[in-house]
Amino acid sequence: MSTSSLILFNKPYGVQSQFRDDSNNAHSTLAPYFTDKSLRVAGRLDATSEGLLILTNDGRVNKAITHPPKANAGHKQGKTYLVQVEGSPTSKQLSELQKGVMLKDGKTLPAEVKHVAEDELPMSLWQRDPPIRERKSVPDSWLMLTIYEGKNRQVRRMTAHVGLPCLRLIRWSVAGFELGHLAVGEFVRIHLNSERCQQLGIRD
Repeated sequence: MSTSSLILFNKPYGVQSQFRDDSNNAHSTLAPYFTDKSLRVAGRLDATSEGLLILTNDGRVNKAITHPPKANAGHKQGKTYLVQVEGSPTSKQLSELQKGVMLKDGKTLPAEVKHVAEDELPMSLWQRDPPIRERKSVPDSWLMLTIYEGKNRQVRRMTAHVGLPCLRLIRWSVAGFELGHLAVGEFVRIHLNSERCQQLGIRD
């Protein structure tokens, strides 16, 4: 099997997951960070979300990461998010997220979720610019939430549905690849061996 590679990028807040600005809004693009015109985004991340963005010039890798399980030989590629929410989650709210919630475009698949303290997060947080809104009368909490699908703005809609508005959203991992200690705006290139390609469902 030929060697494939991908790029792990810590996308800053306010950066669109595209190279060309065709929306005429205030958000910047990926163009200042990459000169390789062959790269494509494997799984978009909203401009107002932060964290792990994967780019690759290998169509097989892109498909393995972005397509639903049925289109990818049954390989479920989970995405884990660190979600700062307004309020303190109850066991009922966590259970609803785990079982799946009914959104306008259908019920979400069962998710993995746990309530964690900020010092239990798998990474050190950076200061976001602009900072999140704070309400002294309302506490905020962190969740680690793993989903196995990609509905539009899914995590934000899921937490809002159970009464936990999202304040900050950071993607920590995609298909087993983690953000690690990448600083905001930094990236690293990962070379995939045959075993890792097989785990992703990629075949020659």
